Amino acid sequence: MLSAESASVIRATLPAVGGALDEITTRFYGAMFEEHPELLDGMFNRGNQVSGDQRKALAGSIAAFAGALLADPEARPDRLLSRIAHKHVAVGVTDDQYTIVHRFLFGAIVEVLGEAVTPEVAAAWDEVYWLMAGALIAQEAGLYLEAQVKPGHPWRDWTVAERREETADTVSFLLRPADGKAAPAARAGQYVSVKVRMPDGVHQLRQYSLSSAPDKDLRRITVKRVTGEAGAPDGEVSNLLHATVREGDTLTLSAPFGDVVLDDTDQPLVLVSAGIGCTPLVGMLEHLAATGSARPVTVLHADRSPAEHALRGDTTRLVDELADARGEFWYEKGAEGVPGARPGLMDLTDVDDVALPSDAAVYLCGPLPFMRAAREQLLKAGVPARSIRYEVFGPDLWLADAADA
Repeated sequence: MLSAESASVIRATLPAVGGALDEITTRFYGAMFEEHPELLDGMFNRGNQVSGDQRKALAGSIAAFAGALLADPEARPDRLLSRIAHKHVAVGVTDDQYTIVHRFLFGAIVEVLGEAVTPEVAAAWDEVYWLMAGALIAQEAGLYLEAQVKPGHPWRDWTVAERREETADTVSFLLRPADGKAAPAARAGQYVSVKVRMPDGVHQLRQYSLSSAPDKDLRRITVKRVTGEAGAPDGEVSNLLHATVREGDTLTLSAPFGDVVLDDTDQPLVLVSAGIGCTPLVGMLEHLAATGSARPVTVLHADRSPAEHALRGDTTRLVDELADARGEFWYEKGAEGVPGARPGLMDLTDVDDVALPSDAAVYLCGPLPFMRAAREQLLKAGVPARSIRYEVFGPDLWLADAADA
């Protein structure tokens, strides 16, 4: 609970602090990595540091948390923090690292805002930070316990049982636990972190959805080769996996995490995806098919072309296997002659044409611009915000936008 005194200070200073958060987080990461370079080895993704996505995500989460406290000082915005907590445990964050972050973050705040950071301002923002950190630490402790792994050590070696070329730039890896023991429990929609050693000796991480049914010991991840655009670097992990990993090799994976999981009800489902965002939703479809589900399911997917639609064969097969399912695909090119395909970009605003169930649970995954547009279309089509759940990989830049969803 945020104290009344601090709430008053935060309300008065949030515009100034919020406006400077990008500069604050830039200085924060620079100073922290200079003194603690080990955090770049197996903890933070270098590509996200170069692009600035990581600092924007941190800034957005702080601003969203402060705003949530101001809206209701007695609230604990656990839903807002849940996604962060899951991502933290998937990379092995530990309690002591919050103290390191606090030191460098508040040093950066003082550097940027100078004399505006009075003792009262510092104390108020310190309270916000530790309320947020304390809530995250509690959630993360529970997640480590639930996953039956030690805090900071979610890792396990897996053997590549098969490599499948899905499209020209997408490959699937079928994996078994290298120790021969049972796979850890997972839920449809969850992801794992993959930790690889780069040529320069530094370990890098990336999250990939389980793209197969989670209740089997043979698990699948599907990896798209990331090519940098507009000056952004190529994806280090995806390109290394594509270039070097073959059947019989070993990969280091975290336990499964992620809070955007398939619910266990009879409620109609709408699965909306674009590009490689199909992977967690295909995992959901596999789970539904494996359990003989009779839930009504609508699968809506957008891609550049049928040839670039990863797991298209699996998707159509699973739709056919389910008792009450249909699939519709939008392709920017090559839609002609493809069953269930439409030309152009996905448009969900025509309710009669797309026929969305009014009481459906909607799961959304894909590139951030697509998800923003699709979510807006779903809302216009009458789908309540509370019924729309989404997953995004890399730093979550949508936290501030989605805090009230």
